[in-house]
Amino acid sequence: MAVHASSGSRLAPDAQVRLITKIAHMYHEQGIRQADIADALHVSQAKVSRLLKRATEMGIVRTVVVVSQGVHTVLEEALEHRYGLREAVVVDVDGGEQEILTGIGSAGATYLEATLTGGERIGISSWSQTLLAAVDRLRPLRVAGAERVIQLVGGVGVSAVQAQANRLLGQLAELIGAAPTYVQAPGLVQTSAIRKSLLNDPAMESMAEEWANLTMALVGIGSVQPSPLLRQSGNAIAPDDQEQLLAAHAVGDVCHRFFTATGDLIRSDLNSRVVGIDPDTFRAIPRRVGLAGGERKHEAIRAAIIGGWVNVIVTDVATARALLEE
Repeated sequence: MAVHASSGSRLAPDAQVRLITKIAHMYHEQGIRQADIADALHVSQAKVSRLLKRATEMGIVRTVVVVSQGVHTVLEEALEHRYGLREAVVVDVDGGEQEILTGIGSAGATYLEATLTGGERIGISSWSQTLLAAVDRLRPLRVAGAERVIQLVGGVGVSAVQAQANRLLGQLAELIGAAPTYVQAPGLVQTSAIRKSLLNDPAMESMAEEWANLTMALVGIGSVQPSPLLRQSGNAIAPDDQEQLLAAHAVGDVCHRFFTATGDLIRSDLNSRVVGIDPDTFRAIPRRVGLAGGERKHEAIRAAIIGGWVNVIVTDVATARALLEE
């Protein structure tokens, strides 16, 4: 778009300014090729190119970015600034929980396709419907986007549902050209002694080394009430544990690590029975991507961001606005 330069600009002599403006108008507003402009004005094409550059430098031509419908760059930048996020991805979707889950899943798939450039070592939570939605919509990468995909928490559960956890990991690994690593244990066990015994097994010791070398995490953000998938898996928390968590003011979790509204880890008996990556190791992963949305999870998502459980968020418009209003 051609506009008048401000009087404060340092302009060339009038004749030169007129020629620069004319060339800019012909090129940018009339769509005439540089070679044809050169012929029409009896100047060289090199001079046309040079004067077009001068038009930008002088402010005769200015770039205007037009935001496409459904793109929420301003919201994303506001979230990044407010919470110190590495990145925010806001998807234009509304409706019920299923519609929001599907929309966030699609946005998550697009985010992965754009940002997985190879060499990543990705940790992924086992029981997330939103991550399943993202993987179901992910297109195969032409070039391997990661070296390895590793479960962050035990994936063993009720056999009919365990297939979902295995599909989540295996399908993601296949689509991005990575090798999968499974945690051959349940996400929750009955006592801390059982957990300690499992973690002392050589196979689990090697998992701890894998977790320590992750470059990226993909997680859902849960509320205190478990999702239907987690409830069916046999890894959901028991009613007694839920009562204790609520008494401790829990608002949500990442990989079974429950936290308060300020993002602080709740060091309960439940926390000592989780078979998975420990909180400090998790929060040391450079890129921690959370996919979550919907009104039911607003408080949990905010707490996960504040507590450093995630530093990239993929969410819906209504959730993004709610995060900025608080």
